Order: sequence, then structure tokens, then C-alpha cells
Amino acid sequence: MKTVKSLLDKTGAAALLILLSPVFLALLIAVRVKLGSPSIYLAERIGKDSSLFTLYKFRSMTNERDQNGELLPDEQRLTRFGQFLRSSSLDELPSLWNVVRGELSLVGPRPFSSLYMGMYSPLQNRRHEVLPGITGLAQISGRNDLTWPEKFGYDLEYVDNWSLWLDAKILAKTLIKVLGRKDISRAGHVTSPAFRGSAEAEEVIPPTEHA
Repeated sequence: MKTVKSLLDKTGAAALLILLSPVFLALLIAVRVKLGSPSIYLAERIGKDSSLFTLYKFRSMTNERDQNGELLPDEQRLTRFGQFLRSSSLDELPSLWNVVRGELSLVGPRPFSSLYMGMYSPLQNRRHEVLPGITGLAQISGRNDLTWPEKFGYDLEYVDNWSLWLDAKILAKTLIKVLGRKDISRAGHVTSPAFRGSAEAEEVIPPTEHA
């Protein structure tokens, strides 16, 4: 079954890259004009078995800095165009290449920043037993509006109950979420709050406790 999932992932991602190539090219130019260079944002992420890989996304923020050369806060660098890219999930389009490369799946726990390496509890770290995904159970259940313990709960639910049918349902619900522009970020935040580790290290809330 895992082999079938991998084949479907790579075939589907390759087909989407070809089908959406005009959109990809248009966004590549638009991002360069509106947000600056480079158009593609490279981010180090934690993958399956805690291996590191480079995630490709369209950038959604400017590189504006203060007088000391430090990047301005996210909310000051996220433009209307950047918000559109995020709310429509078009910023994820380059990540299809990660799927073709076998570093990412269409469905799985979202890949988190390499800065969080070593911050997970053994239970939370189980999310890395499978390939991370462009979308996942947490994304259709609240996306960035979820707390970290809730995200981990959904991730582990996916790891323990994975099936091709579950993947199909998640993909269908993802489309509905994207079209509805729901749960893009938590109130008061333009991006997801950072994971702090330690104090949250033992906190995992199973979906059944807040469903």
C-alpha cells in the first residue's frame, strides 16, 4: 500500500506540475515583481525519520529590514498579494517538486521547521514515522487555527490510521477548505505561532477530546 501511495503521489504531482505550468510561470513572474527576488523560498524542514530536506515554496513576504538590518515582523512583511498566495495555497505549488523527488507526500503531517529539531517529546516525534505532506488531517481540521497540542493529536491520528481512503478524503476536504479560505491563521497572528518545545513537550490532544 505504501508503494501505491508513493506512485500515486509522484504521478499526481508530476501531472499537476505540467497542467499548472502556465500558472506556475505567471506566479513566478508576479512574485518577483511584487515581492522581490528570489521568487522561490527555500526552507529547511524535518522529513520522514527526522531527516532534513529543502522545501520549495513561492515566497509570500518581502525582505524589508529595520535600521539594524533585522527582518521586520511577519505582519509588516506580509503584503496583500502574499496573503492571497497563502489563503489560496498557491504558495505551495513549488512543493509539488518535493513530492516528485520523494521528500514529501501529497497528504501527511505538515513538515515543520528544522529549528524544532530535538524539541519534540518521543510521542510527538512519532509524526516523523511517515512522509510529511502538502496537506494533512490537521490542515482540514483547523489548519493554523489549531493549538500545537491539537496539531500533534491530528498528526498521530493520521500516522496510526493511514489508508488510501483517508488520503482521498483529506484531499477532497482540502479543496473545500482552500476554496472557502478557512482557518488560514489564528486570531492575532498572520502566521502560525512558533513551537516552544519544553512546556508543550508532553501535550498532545487526541482529536476525540475536542471533536
